[in-house]
Amino acid sequence: MTDIQTLPSETLLVPPLAPKEEFKADASSTAKPWTLIWWRFRKHKLAVVSLAFMVILGLLAVFADFMSPYAPTTINRVNTFAPPTVVRVVHEGTLQRPFIYAMKRVRDPETARVVYQEDRTKVLPIDFFVRGEPYALLGLVDTDLHFFGIGDRRQQINLLGTDSLGRDIFTRLLYGARVTLSAGLIGVAFSFVLGLALGAISGYYGGWLDAMIQRLMEFIRSIPTIPLWMGLAAALPIAWDPLFVYVLITIILSLIGWTHLARVVRGRFLSLKSEDYVLAARLAGASEYRIVTRHMLPAMTSYIIAAVTLAIPEMILGETALSFLGLGLRPPVVSWGVLLQDAQNLRTISLAPWLLAPGVAVILVVLAFNFIGDGLRDAADPYGQ
Repeated sequence: MTDIQTLPSETLLVPPLAPKEEFKADASSTAKPWTLIWWRFRKHKLAVVSLAFMVILGLLAVFADFMSPYAPTTINRVNTFAPPTVVRVVHEGTLQRPFIYAMKRVRDPETARVVYQEDRTKVLPIDFFVRGEPYALLGLVDTDLHFFGIGDRRQQINLLGTDSLGRDIFTRLLYGARVTLSAGLIGVAFSFVLGLALGAISGYYGGWLDAMIQRLMEFIRSIPTIPLWMGLAAALPIAWDPLFVYVLITIILSLIGWTHLARVVRGRFLSLKSEDYVLAARLAGASEYRIVTRHMLPAMTSYIIAAVTLAIPEMILGETALSFLGLGLRPPVVSWGVLLQDAQNLRTISLAPWLLAPGVAVILVVLAFNFIGDGLRDAADPYGQ
């Protein structure tokens, strides 16, 4: 009897289930708008470097009392027009802690002019967190601690040289950054509020309000600035407090500089108020304040950022130019424009070119703000990639 092999009954062949695919949600689809702006901003390398530079400069300006080795008004008659001090780490072929060589005054036998020479036999180590001239940190805490300095009181460390009175340029540059940068920021804050409010009213409502605001803007833009400042400089009493003059200069700069932003905002509002989403919000019963602040302004964020970041350098250049011409801030106020007054003499510049350091600082700050503005404008553009 033959064994009959029974075939198994036919079964339904089911392919093995594929491993469950893991779908990762795209982070950009759930991120907040400001997070997206930051991610796009980081791709702009020059803007990131410029932002880091401005943050560092801002911290140096805020803590200028601590970061600078001397006071901005300290005069040293035997150290006038001293060249910048070179910080070294190698002495006679050996690596050492940061130090400087002592400086000695000698007479040029041909011109009889005082020149400075390094005394390489005398090494002065740079100390950190040293005691020096007393000051009030942030105007609150009385202390005499400075970030760096040297132990020999008869010598000075002048990273950017000294001026005609022997005052340290590096110290005065940091203190001047406080006034110049704050004048730009405060002035733009005032002009930003004026330009945004008046530009929005002009573009949204139109009619006689638009015509009146436009005529006001044209009148302000037609005023010749140099004669205006010359008249103000002649009218301001010399006995006035320099701080009051600083506030007055800042307010006047903002009252003159708001027109450009207002024109940008007005033009965008004229084009946005006929958009479908604005009409839908109006039909849904939204208030005019909500339509402006929640629908129209966010749509022009990139334009506002670009205008503001370009306005800050204009304010800084305005303050610097006016102070340089003697029409703005005056000594004893320390600003970059006031410091540049020492560089008006070509003979002085030829003998002490380091007096142009505030001008280099102005150029770097203006370029940094322009790069930051480019990066923020591209990052806030809703149609950017």
